Amino acid sequence: MMKVYILEDEHNIYLYIKSLLDAIPYVQIVGYSPSIAQAERELPISNPDLILADIQLKDGSSLSFLSELKLDINTIFITAFNQYAIEALNIGAIAYLLKPLVPEQFIEAIEKCYKKNTEFRFNSMQLSMAESYLKSPSRPRKIALRTFEYTQIVSIDDILYCHGDKGYTTFYIKDNKPMMVSKVLKHFETMLPESDFIRCHQSYLVNANYIKKYYKDGQIEMADGKMIPVATRKKDVIQQFLNEI
Repeated sequence: MMKVYILEDEHNIYLYIKSLLDAIPYVQIVGYSPSIAQAERELPISNPDLILADIQLKDGSSLSFLSELKLDINTIFITAFNQYAIEALNIGAIAYLLKPLVPEQFIEAIEKCYKKNTEFRFNSMQLSMAESYLKSPSRPRKIALRTFEYTQIVSIDDILYCHGDKGYTTFYIKDNKPMMVSKVLKHFETMLPESDFIRCHQSYLVNANYIKKYYKDGQIEMADGKMIPVATRKKDVIQQFLNEI
């Protein structure tokens, strides 16, 4: 049985989340709070396996609250779509769901957490990164890449290109070793700034700042000498993108 605590100040959304959880046989709701103050009192007592938390509540930010609380609990953040909030969460490599909730996505996230006990477990540094970015979204952007062994904080500006293969993405980073993470390339395509990164092929996402040459036969030469293929249907898009740099 997985014990779940809900931190949500919109009562109708709480009722909807509860209805979705009630239909999952291995889930037990052990608490609900519409405020950080109440959650602060209840969380140590209820001892949940998973927290479902709205980001911005009436009495503060759950990012700040959970960062300061320093409890080792899986957390999935729920947010109304906001450009800076989503980018902040991505920078912290934090799991999130968008409002309005899509039942299939919600259940999939719960199942992942149930099957992989460390899937959505974060440290205070990651939470602080997301929180500070929310307060100052123009600061230098970073991303937290999680491998099987560790989490590495990488400057987005240092990413040369990404290679996707069978559910994994390998990051090629300036002055660093390649890093493989267990997320699909599409996930990072939505995270990385489209002003700099472009999907030139089904398997490649490149940082235009490191493109050295573009060959009309359909290849890109990167600053590190790597030759990356350009899909036929992407040739015009790449050419237009490079013309606008």
